[in-house]
Amino acid sequence: MIVVIGGRAGSGKSTIARLVAKKLKLKHYSMGDLQRQIAKEKGISLVELGKLEEKYPKIDKELDKKQKELGEKEDNFIIDGRLSAFFIPKAVKLFLDADEKTRAERISKDNREAEKSASISKTIENMRKREESENKRYREYYKMDCYDKSGYDVVIDTTNLTIEQVAEQVLETIKNQ
Repeated sequence: MIVVIGGRAGSGKSTIARLVAKKLKLKHYSMGDLQRQIAKEKGISLVELGKLEEKYPKIDKELDKKQKELGEKEDNFIIDGRLSAFFIPKAVKLFLDADEKTRAERISKDNREAEKSASISKTIENMRKREESENKRYREYYKMDCYDKSGYDVVIDTTNLTIEQVAEQVLETIKNQ
């Protein structure tokens, strides 16, 4: 069983993927964690990393290759990432979303480095910049919109749900698939 959790920044992808993986005793991979690690190693923000990736697609291509290989060579894991559903088509695929303000508040509370002292409006601005950069790159590389929900089995709006409520919906979806 492979479960892909996609969605927008701050929708709960990584949090839910970690929790569900723990409950199901599965491995968990997070493409966002890998991106944050790369940004930290380079001493730059995620927005700056996105701009760098627009000029140097090698970083994206390596992460994309890793996802594809995971889907081909491994089984019994959960992965969260924007392109994971694209690269791992034989999976249960869920898309998490939430309104912009809620997502920004979650990112700020999460104390992600670039957002620690940012206002909610600045965090929203940064989210929009990241989304623009990601869509620009993915359209160029793969002719696809990473926020298109049509390729997913289920879409969950997490705006007014607790982590546990979202996890239960994800677990129910997995059980039904």
